[in-house]
Amino acid sequence: MTDSNPNRVIAHSGKSTHSGKSIVLVVDDTLAGRETLEALLFSEAYELHFANDGIQALEAAARLRPDLILLDVMMPGIDGFEVCRRLRADPELTHIPVIMVTALDDRPSRLQGIESGADDFVSKPFDSGELRARVRTVTRLNRYRRMLEERERFEWMVENAEDGYLVLDGDAIRYANPRAQSILELEPAYRETKPSFLATVQKRFNCEPKELWSQWPNIPPGSADAGTSKSASNDLNLFLIAPETPTSPVNWIEVTIFGRFRIEETGRLVRLRDVTGLKTGLRDMWSFHTMVMHKLNTPMHMMQGSMELLAMSVESAVSANELLDLIEMASSGAQRLSAAISDVLQYATTMSTVASIGEPFCVDGLIELVNEVAGHLELNQVSVTLDAPAETCLPLTAREIEAILFELLENTKKFHPQHQPTVTIKAVLEGDRFALHIQDDGIHLSPDQLNRVWLPYYQGERYFTGEVQGMGLGLPLVASILWEHNGDCRITNRDDSPGVIVHLYLPINRNV
Repeated sequence: MTDSNPNRVIAHSGKSTHSGKSIVLVVDDTLAGRETLEALLFSEAYELHFANDGIQALEAAARLRPDLILLDVMMPGIDGFEVCRRLRADPELTHIPVIMVTALDDRPSRLQGIESGADDFVSKPFDSGELRARVRTVTRLNRYRRMLEERERFEWMVENAEDGYLVLDGDAIRYANPRAQSILELEPAYRETKPSFLATVQKRFNCEPKELWSQWPNIPPGSADAGTSKSASNDLNLFLIAPETPTSPVNWIEVTIFGRFRIEETGRLVRLRDVTGLKTGLRDMWSFHTMVMHKLNTPMHMMQGSMELLAMSVESAVSANELLDLIEMASSGAQRLSAAISDVLQYATTMSTVASIGEPFCVDGLIELVNEVAGHLELNQVSVTLDAPAETCLPLTAREIEAILFELLENTKKFHPQHQPTVTIKAVLEGDRFALHIQDDGIHLSPDQLNRVWLPYYQGERYFTGEVQGMGLGLPLVASILWEHNGDCRITNRDDSPGVIVHLYLPINRNV
């Protein structure tokens, strides 16, 4: 047997972290010593590495982090005692077990080995049964120690995590880390009482979307094939919303139910993450985008049309009055564009507080706003019925209502087979809430789509006419505006013909 490579690996697969084998580093300056230990320990249980001297041993230990080092005492240069002392002095290597190889009657070496930090000894010539037993015992103990250390590190990370983590048995809370206890305001004795998760969150939050929460705790997992997420997993995200009040801002908690992980037979792992900043940021950007499109396109079209007519008038006989009219139209368009740009810039500087910008929207301006948005989208068959007192005011601003209408009407056009839907909008008072029912004649949705259409990144487009651009954020952001104001939304298929009805519900602002 040759030994041209002293660091060779005797194993049937990779490192122990993947193969389940224990890594054993054999340190001996003689070929015979290395070969003897290789022959005695060769098995499916060990991954053997070799070093010729003390320097190689220290380098290999730092690189491999073995489960055990079999260390010969007598070596040239740095002997086994010095190698052991250096291992014990290194915080990263000090826990590696070391079995020293000594002569049978070498009592002084054993005493010196104990002082150097050796964990055990084996004697030459080797008793094969004793050697295997000692190696097996030490490697098992070391792997168990590592498992305990990893568990302690994991528990420390969970206990100090910024996100809340729960383990649920059905609906009962079995475990909650400190952050989850804070979010849910759990009593210290929750482990004994195992309170209901749903009942606990309903004390402080609105659970959205209601269609999915109504199935708790038997909510079907998410699926990348169903379009619920861009990640290929069975994790499902729901939301808890503490609506905005006169004394506190809105608070969004994302609830992730991990479909991939189970704790024992019935346990379910759930994460609670505060996504208030993310949700309000996405909403503000979306609202800003729709506002810019609406505000700038109209005066731009007005200017373009006037300029085209002016260019045509150069080659035709146009009276001075007609020419003046065209110039005035172009000037008016430029003035409107300048005002719109000024409005956009002012909006951009304050968009982080969009929810509080402007006066509460009064429904007497709804018909005009619908017609304005429909005209911008070139929708010619949109009708509005208003059956509510004109002085009825909502907790949303005109900009928010405009953004919602723009998104919903754009969707009716996007998903209509001919992109020219017939839309009827009914605005009515239903009890103490203002309801807006938007009906189109496009297509029906599947039950799964009806349940998940309000979830972020749900791209139902893939099931319709195909390849419609977008990220699946429009309807979720409509929902987020409503939920933040203690409103609600749902979508149903029409009974009488293809198409859907979007139902929006908002409380009435009684502080106006």
